[in-house]
Amino acid sequence: MAQLTDDCFAFGGKLMRVEEALASIAERFPVIAGTESVPLGLADGRIAAEDVFATHDLPPFANTAVDGYAVRFSDLATVGDTVLPVAGRLAAGAAADAMPEGAAIRIFTGAPMPPGADTVFMQEDVSREGDRVTLPAGLKPGANARPAGEDLGRGGLAIPAGRRLRPQDLALAAATGHARITVRRRLRVALFSTGNELTEPGAPLRPGAIHDSNRVLLATLLTRLGVVVDDLGILRDDPATLPAHLAEAARDHDLILTSGGVSTGEEDHVKAAVEAQGRLMLWRLAIKPGRPVAAGLVAGTPFIGLPGNPVAVYVTLLFVVRPLLARLSGALYEPPLSWPVRASFAYRKKAGRREFVRVSLFRDAGGELEARKFPRDGAGVLTSLTESDGLVELPDDTTGIAPGDTLAYYPHALLW
Repeated sequence: MAQLTDDCFAFGGKLMRVEEALASIAERFPVIAGTESVPLGLADGRIAAEDVFATHDLPPFANTAVDGYAVRFSDLATVGDTVLPVAGRLAAGAAADAMPEGAAIRIFTGAPMPPGADTVFMQEDVSREGDRVTLPAGLKPGANARPAGEDLGRGGLAIPAGRRLRPQDLALAAATGHARITVRRRLRVALFSTGNELTEPGAPLRPGAIHDSNRVLLATLLTRLGVVVDDLGILRDDPATLPAHLAEAARDHDLILTSGGVSTGEEDHVKAAVEAQGRLMLWRLAIKPGRPVAAGLVAGTPFIGLPGNPVAVYVTLLFVVRPLLARLSGALYEPPLSWPVRASFAYRKKAGRREFVRVSLFRDAGGELEARKFPRDGAGVLTSLTESDGLVELPDDTTGIAPGDTLAYYPHALLW
């Protein structure tokens, strides 16, 4: 269980900008201790706990990139074709003898370069009659030959600590001599929804009730981010029992994540429950959708309380929780990539807060991509996520956009 420093920074009426909030929380959220060594086949998506270095050159020996004929460049005529005897044949996996002077060696892709050979002619570019091969002029020295260590030298950094491991990283680890890799242990996240109006998915709806969609959304996205999710169900709006539920979750988890109950209404009790068991570090961000976000600690365990509306949950998980998960897991945080697109709509906003607008992409008459706004703005409109392609970001100090303005676009398909 992680421990936070026992302090907080002020929160109140003024909304806190996202970068300021993340920087302040990062100072107080420690990296979770614990590592394990796992086989490469089980390391996809894990966080590298330490630097991984090449145990040998990659490739470990000079080799040919093509099927053809290996020669000494110094044996080639300076003008016109060169005719050389073929002195041998060398396939991948074979050991290479020294290159005889004044001769060519038939060689195949991946085979080691014979000591002394430095250039390879592609088989398509030569002609052969019997045991002699005619080599055309014009090839540069070193052509089609790959030196030892061309990819990575022995002792070179193959994987930096903190990287979320991808299949290509694991392939590089294997190629540089590793069968296992040391990774951070997975974070354990306790997940709650809060609200008397919530009913489990699939259950009959009583009057005034809605099915809980936030836990499904959060659990699936958190799993994609590589954490272990404990779904602890729905907490009712009961100020007498909420503190105890949060304290119990704090004992066995690295993070408590809730949705709903962090706004200012009379039935929003999560904020008070956190303060009863620990400290609140921030409350209310300058972000839309998603302003009511609470962060702090409960009995020493980090806590994040997200809004109750599903679109606000989606946005704040992406731009607030995700970087904090990276911090806790010791990962090198890489913000999601955006692409510039042209707006096809006008929009007004307040200065001092960042907004994310749901859009879909279309091509105009000239073939250029443009972003069209989803027709409804509500943070509770789930179809705005299923029927849009992504989000566009409106910076904090922008007060509006006009058709033709360039916006940063985040496609749903590449965010997770």
